[in-house]
Order: sequence, then C-alpha cells, then structure tokens
Amino acid sequence: MYRDTSIGFIGDSLNRNMFVSLFCSLKRVSSEVKKWRPVGADRGFTFLQYNVTLAYHRTNLLARYGRWSANSNGGVLESLGYKEGYRVDVDIPVDTWAESLSFHDILIFNTGHWYWAPAKFDPMKSPRLFFENGQPVVPPVLPDVGLDMVMKHMVMFVEKRLKPGAIKFFRTQSPRHFEGGDWNQGGSCNRQNPLLPEQVEELFSLKNNGTNVEARLVNQHLYKALEGSGFHILDITHLSEFRADAHPSAAGGKKHDDCMHWCLPGITDTWNDLFIAQLNNVRFRTK
Repeated sequence: MYRDTSIGFIGDSLNRNMFVSLFCSLKRVSSEVKKWRPVGADRGFTFLQYNVTLAYHRTNLLARYGRWSANSNGGVLESLGYKEGYRVDVDIPVDTWAESLSFHDILIFNTGHWYWAPAKFDPMKSPRLFFENGQPVVPPVLPDVGLDMVMKHMVMFVEKRLKPGAIKFFRTQSPRHFEGGDWNQGGSCNRQNPLLPEQVEELFSLKNNGTNVEARLVNQHLYKALEGSGFHILDITHLSEFRADAHPSAAGGKKHDDCMHWCLPGITDTWNDLFIAQLNNVRFRTK
C-alpha cells in the first residue's frame, strides 16, 4: 500500500521523537536500509525493499529566524530601544524544509514549544522580533501573536507548494510533565504510573496556569490557524497528558530531568499507530 512513498516529518525535536519511533517500527519489518537525506533533511533513510523513504527536517519555528543586532544608522526597532534579539520572518519558511514539499508524498508538521520557551529566547536579552514583508512588525508583538502570523503564512505556503496528491498532517502539541518547577528550576518527573483524570486536569488546566499549560495554549492557536485548511489534524495531546511516567527523566543524559521528550518504546509508538490509522482512513476516502 505504501511502496514508493516518501514520508517527511517537519518540526522540532518532538517530531524527531516520532520520526525515530516510526523508523524503529519499520526496521523490524525491513532491515535493508540505506541512509539517504532529501534536501534540507537532518536525517533520512530509505527502506530499499519497499522504496519507502523516511526523513526528518528540523525546524523550531517553521519560519526563518536568526540573530538580529541594532544598526548603527538607526531604524524603527532601534528607536524603540531594541539592541539585539532574534529576527523571525513570519512569511519565509526556513530552508531546512521549504524544498521538501515537492518531494514528500506524506508530511507531518508540528510547532509551538519554542514559542513558549522563555529560557530559549530571553524576552529581555534576546527577544523575538517578528518581521513581515521584510519589515519589522510595529509595535512588536508577543510570541503567541507571532505564532498566529507564522501559521497563517506557513499554511498558505504549504498549500500552494505541496506536491500534487500529497497528504499533510499537523500534529498537536506534545505535553510536558515537569513538577516542582520548570526544566531549569529543578523540575522533575519521577512518577511510576500514568496520571488519573483529576491529576491530568491539575497539571494541564488553563485555569491553573501551571508549568505545563503550554500544550493546551498552543493547541488553541493551532486549531484556529488550521481551520478551513487542507491539513488533517493528528491530535495526540490529551492521551499523552496521562503519561507522566513515560519520559526519560533523570536517565536522559542531561544536567536536568527531561520531562518533555519520550522514552522508546513508548507513547510516540501510539502516536504513529494513530497516524497510520488516520492515514489509511484518508487514503480510503480519497480513492
């Protein structure tokens, strides 16, 4: 059914987590694998027996971004007191994935975490400064508004450039399970069992505005941006919220507990089960 097919994962390290899960599952079926990367891919493999290619294209924001410094000749942002930060071009996709649309038959996108990551983009020392049509957005907008702008442009870009007949998915946000603080505040995830429904609400309810509220907040923006588009939404958030026991935690090889990525085998295998089931359903309906 999927011979001569190329599948591309486009997004942050959580999409890489899902990519690795699918690769491991496929390798159990076909061990004749060749490393091969399409243009812009961080990594990729072709299963020779079936001519199925699997690739991961790394992008944190979907849009192009890079360091920005004030111009000595001045400008709009300089006049507002900005000296440095990160320039995010909301209408330009980063080149790690922009050319992949003409190659892949099936694509799975994600984004969101890096828009809610003050430790990665210090709002004072290195704020994100959003640009549209080559000009700074003034007055500067907050990251959640920037995400809305990026999603609007990226959805239009994908639907315009996508390979004819290709199928596109957007995966909802993967939840984190930090307790006792965020990742850089001593937060941990030492639970041995899945959460109960009332514990899930305690950790993730928007009303509580806790450390892990990011997932549901991001999803609000994603659903709004994808409404009326040709994307199929792969909703993995709520089922994953229960699995506080499924992260690498202190075994992740980092200086802090990893309560964001997932152990393998684990929940990302379930994501792929859902993905394949939904993909089969889409293909059946379009025949």
